[in-house]
Amino acid sequence: MKKAGFNITMLDDPDLQARRTALGIPPSLAGCHLTQIESYVIEGHVPVDDILKLLRERPAARGLAVPGMPSGSPGMEGGEAEKYDVLIFSADGSSKIYSSH
Repeated sequence: MKKAGFNITMLDDPDLQARRTALGIPPSLAGCHLTQIESYVIEGHVPVDDILKLLRERPAARGLAVPGMPSGSPGMEGGEAEKYDVLIFSADGSSKIYSSH
């Protein structure tokens, strides 16, 4: 994210699940961390190109998510890469595939 020009502030949250609930992230979309960028929530290991696309297109959505910690996703390199989907989700909790990697 820093290489893409984002200013990053990292904080440990003692109750990450409560924060996810407050931000409207469905439990089924939980990853290992989250961030807020403008009006969007990014959950898990979402590639920066997908985040930049989201910010360019500005769809009516709550955010993007990569559930779990798939091998080969940003920050999870090193093992055998697996295919994974980035999901776009709405405030009502519905989601669909935004991109596949």
